[in-house]
Amino acid sequence: MTVKIGVILGSTRTHSLGDQIFKYLQRTTSIPNGDFTWIDLKDYPLPMYDHDETPLSEPIQNLTSRERSWLSVLEQQDGYIFLSPEYDHAIPGSLKNALDFVGPETANKPVQIVTYSKYSDGGMLAAASFVGVLQMLKLIVLPTPVLLWNADTNFASDGTLIAEAANSDHFAERLPSAFRELTHYAQIMKEHPLPTSL
Repeated sequence: MTVKIGVILGSTRTHSLGDQIFKYLQRTTSIPNGDFTWIDLKDYPLPMYDHDETPLSEPIQNLTSRERSWLSVLEQQDGYIFLSPEYDHAIPGSLKNALDFVGPETANKPVQIVTYSKYSDGGMLAAASFVGVLQMLKLIVLPTPVLLWNADTNFASDGTLIAEAANSDHFAERLPSAFRELTHYAQIMKEHPLPTSL
């Protein structure tokens, strides 16, 4: 069974390190039974959340076309990989705001966190801060995030992984492994969806 995996770039910065990693993943990721949707948050410019409704409790009324497109592309996926930098020990505000629009669209689907940093912690605190947000949205968070440390020396602007750079061998192995693991769980959940009543 083929599953749809949404790969979301959570940075909206121009010329970000995330762009380079995102390009690398687009160029190199190919997994049997995985159909990947490449979702760049810059393509969904959302206003700060200002609806009266609380999405987890009631449907949002009067969605704009951009808001509807964002929720629609998320709903179409069977699992997710979120690629995020670390800003002040957390995920970027633009990514958190985008998730504030989400209600039932992602519920009971698996998600893998991938964080990156030019520092040695690889965005570890951002990954930790992300877990509670995703669990609140009823996503099934895989237990071991992917941390890309000192990553600014590893990826060229065209998305090439620089083979001679430190850590590149590890990244070349860890990222495909994470995609395979996420796809595996997405297949299980799609084939055996959680009953609406237990």
